Amino acid sequence: MDFSIAAILAQDGITSGAIYALLALALVLVFSVTRIIFIPQGEFVAFGALSLAAIQTGQFPHSASLLLSLGALCLLKEIYQHLRAPQRSANLLRALFPAIAKLLLLPLLLWVLMRYLPLQELPMLMQVVLALLLVIPMGPMMYRLAYQPLAEASTLVLLIVSVGLHLALTGLGLVMFGAEGSRTTAFSDAQLQLGSLMISGQSLVVIAVSVTLMIALYFYFERSLSGKALRATAVNRLGAQLVGIGTTQAGRLVFTLTAALGALCGVLIAPMTTVYYDSGFLIGLKGFVGAIVGGLFSYPVAAAGALLVGLLESYSSFWASAYKEVIVFTLIIPVLLWRSLSSKHDDEEEA
Repeated sequence: MDFSIAAILAQDGITSGAIYALLALALVLVFSVTRIIFIPQGEFVAFGALSLAAIQTGQFPHSASLLLSLGALCLLKEIYQHLRAPQRSANLLRALFPAIAKLLLLPLLLWVLMRYLPLQELPMLMQVVLALLLVIPMGPMMYRLAYQPLAEASTLVLLIVSVGLHLALTGLGLVMFGAEGSRTTAFSDAQLQLGSLMISGQSLVVIAVSVTLMIALYFYFERSLSGKALRATAVNRLGAQLVGIGTTQAGRLVFTLTAALGALCGVLIAPMTTVYYDSGFLIGLKGFVGAIVGGLFSYPVAAAGALLVGLLESYSSFWASAYKEVIVFTLIIPVLLWRSLSSKHDDEEEA
């Protein structure tokens, strides 16, 4: 291996690692706030990429139908809870109008736009925005339906729910998008020459967007009131409840952020690789390896671990391409052994 090959592999590894870092941050964020190991994170990646591909080819993205269905189910749940409340409003429509607008009217508006707009003729930025709008609201809706009723359950129960939700979303992905993979139009066709190394504009876009998002998340958690509320919930869930922070609202917000990061990752990688309905699972697992390196608690270490995963995957694809996935996932073993030997083992006390 000469320097030029090593530099090309490093470029690919850093680009992939930037994507894995965003997914690792999302997984750490969900676990620290809600104690949920969110396995379906990869489905947001696949849905974002395939929705954008459908829009760019002028096809109706069936993720709009899924969003409308999830919104209708969430609205039915809201109506049921309102009717069971001991002090319910006499005017049901007025009391539930905000929920109706958010859970039914907005998804219905998106469904109509996807059906009748000339999607293929829209500017790329508008296509990306529409794809994100189809996927991001699915995050809080899934939390309402699958996790909110079990918010106080054990981590094992929440993990089982995550596995079931992943299997359901994978099946729905096959029904909505089919078994054929798709690619999208590159954001940039530019090429930057640095000596003997050629850097693609798409890689620069991915790295720039990833770094920008990480910086934005840092300022969000440090400066904004809602970001500080999420940090407080992550540090001490019970303490956050005692000082008036709504853990239900925190869960919905964190799932919104997670869906946004996942969908954006899908949009970023779609021009570089063919995405299938089940591709998100493997991509999400690599982000999960980075999150494990960070102990599912440390954001900077998780991002560094995800970057290490990207570099390891890139170089192992050159030396032993048939075993690159095995090599990447084997990284979990020494990390878990080290954490097991270096940490104290206390029995978990359930509230």
